[in-house]
Amino acid sequence: MASKVWFITGAGRGLGVDIARSALAAGQSVVATGRDAARVETAIGAHQNLLTVALDITDPAAAEDAAAAAVDRFGRIDVLVNNAGNFYAGAFETISPDQFRAQMETNFFGPLNVTRAILPSCATSAPGR
Repeated sequence: MASKVWFITGAGRGLGVDIARSALAAGQSVVATGRDAARVETAIGAHQNLLTVALDITDPAAAEDAAAAAVDRFGRIDVLVNNAGNFYAGAFETISPDQFRAQMETNFFGPLNVTRAILPSCATSAPGR
């Protein structure tokens, strides 16, 4: 099986770390992102097939920069895991408008930003293109 290049958001803890470690253990290349790249590398562990990149998914320009760094290092992106997210606990009526907007920026617009940044590189590296 050919090696794939994984791009994982929210890779500094939890499921993101587990997905990154599993992909690396399977011989895949991983671009692991989080707001603090050093924290991401500490959580996953150094690896020759790992690139850690600082990324705030709510910033479209940062998503573009992270996608470019991935393509610069590995030549393409095959798998996107939009794992980053946040959650403000509480009843809907008790969450402030600012908290709700922040949650929407991260959980809705964040994956949109990252997907839009990644798709052009997938189209150019797809088989038959």
